[in-house]
Amino acid sequence: MKKTVGTTDRIVRIVIAAAAIVLAFVVGASSAWGIILFIVAAVMVVTGSTSYCPLYSMAKISTRDDSKKHHIGR
Repeated sequence: MKKTVGTTDRIVRIVIAAAAIVLAFVVGASSAWGIILFIVAAVMVVTGSTSYCPLYSMAKISTRDDSKKHHIGR
């Protein structure tokens, strides 16, 4: 898997996940909206922590700055 999620994007995803979890408890954790918000939070945490977004890959989008790659042995 090629990493497609940059640092700023990762931070935003984690913040959205935290907000979704809080909001899920506000609307009711076992309500339909609460469950949807938990799913959104889970997706945001997984894509943020792995730096890989399947939708970005399908659309050939990347928010990573690949110009900062370290070249070993050069």
